Amino acid sequence: MTLEMDTPWIAPDVERPGGSLVAPEVEMLPEMLAWHRATLLSKCSGLTGQQLAERSVAPSGLSLLGLLRHLRKVERIWLRQRVAREDVEALHGFGSGRDLDFDELDPASARADYEALLEEWAHADRAVAGRGLDDVFEAGGDPFSLRFVYLHLIGEYARHNGHADLVREHLDGATGA
Repeated sequence: MTLEMDTPWIAPDVERPGGSLVAPEVEMLPEMLAWHRATLLSKCSGLTGQQLAERSVAPSGLSLLGLLRHLRKVERIWLRQRVAREDVEALHGFGSGRDLDFDELDPASARADYEALLEEWAHADRAVAGRGLDDVFEAGGDPFSLRFVYLHLIGEYARHNGHADLVREHLDGATGA
């Protein structure tokens, strides 16, 4: 066997982007979302696919890999399907009432799931490029603004980054922002 086959994939180190604390909202919200995205990846840095797939504490199905998959699904729903109205397939059983993003994990696919999240972010950013925070969209008969979507996603990441902190500490004792 080659060394490459023997060496498991390890999530790369991530540098979180800076951002202005006084920028206009139209700059600050995407910067804050980018910071939270990178924070999630930083919680995965240095871990193997097996570690990323490890569940936190029974009976919870929470894992870092599940969080990567879940947040890919959430970004697709809000930014690509609802805002940009892109006809892209739903991910991980969305609408089925099951949490397949957390339930159907394969440590061997961790690298592919990680890279798919990065790709989703690029698609999502392109989907909202040039749109205004006050632009209004509709889903399920309810209007919402792009501003709301950014705030919702920032809140989603903030909550799940807290979960990621606990999962990471459970895995190897690492703590910190």
